[in-house]
Amino acid sequence: MGAYLLPLGAVLIWSVNTVVSKMAAGSISASEIGFFRWVVAALLFTPFVLPGIWRLRAVIKPLLPRITVLGVLGMVIYQSLAYYAAHYTTATHMGIIGSLTPMLVLALAVFLLGQPLTRGGVWGSLLAIFGVALVVSSGNLAHLASEGLNLGDAMMLLAMLAYAIYNILLKRWPMPALKTVQLLYLQILVAVVVQFPLYLFSPKTGLNASNLGLVAFAGIMASIAAPLLWMKAINALGPSRSSMFFNLIPVFTAIVAFATLHEPMALYHAVGGVMTVAGLLLAELWKTPLRARKPADQATPSSAI
Repeated sequence: MGAYLLPLGAVLIWSVNTVVSKMAAGSISASEIGFFRWVVAALLFTPFVLPGIWRLRAVIKPLLPRITVLGVLGMVIYQSLAYYAAHYTTATHMGIIGSLTPMLVLALAVFLLGQPLTRGGVWGSLLAIFGVALVVSSGNLAHLASEGLNLGDAMMLLAMLAYAIYNILLKRWPMPALKTVQLLYLQILVAVVVQFPLYLFSPKTGLNASNLGLVAFAGIMASIAAPLLWMKAINALGPSRSSMFFNLIPVFTAIVAFATLHEPMALYHAVGGVMTVAGLLLAELWKTPLRARKPADQATPSSAI
């Protein structure tokens, strides 16, 4: 039971960070908060993690290509595109596209990891996505069908695909020589290096009293605590089971927004929330394979002599 608290804690932090991002929109640019959050995380980690990393430098060197790929996918593409997508598309579309992550991870796990497809995984994912759609569409599903794909939608799709691949690669590329915190620290360094040019050549607002707390939350909770919990969840539960908790982000976000921004709560929030949780439970408990294997005696007979 304790393992389920790992992805639950991560998505709760990311949900709060969604509200923090909305609060930061008017006080700091997307390129700045996207860069500063990883700088804060790197500065806090360095005194404690760098000595161990230095001792393992010979072991880490051949792993650098994989670590770089993970950092670019999970810390740069996913995070940066999610910030910029908000400027071109609606929150409704961002929520819907974000809820596709479990399905993307499930599909990739089946094809790349050989994970068997279960009936609970399929129907649970569909039920959870429908619940998320109900929440982020404010109970008006017809409104979703009437809006077309735009630049923001495409950016968000790419962001979620990148994060789905990141989840799969975390499982497919085990690095037992590195502790979870060391692997995260190296990915954070990748994010700092890759995002520095974007920060350097983008318009700047600067740190001030109105945005310093928001950057601190993004740098400590969303960039250190949540990724650590998530990486541990991937190791404990696997990418498919962990990614199902992504469907709770729009629900948690609505609750946090109600408590902090006084956004209204409606019946569709409750209905969509129940459907999302039911989908998670269905995927977790219904383990019947989608396609049952044929018994040995029903296998194709060999040619008789």
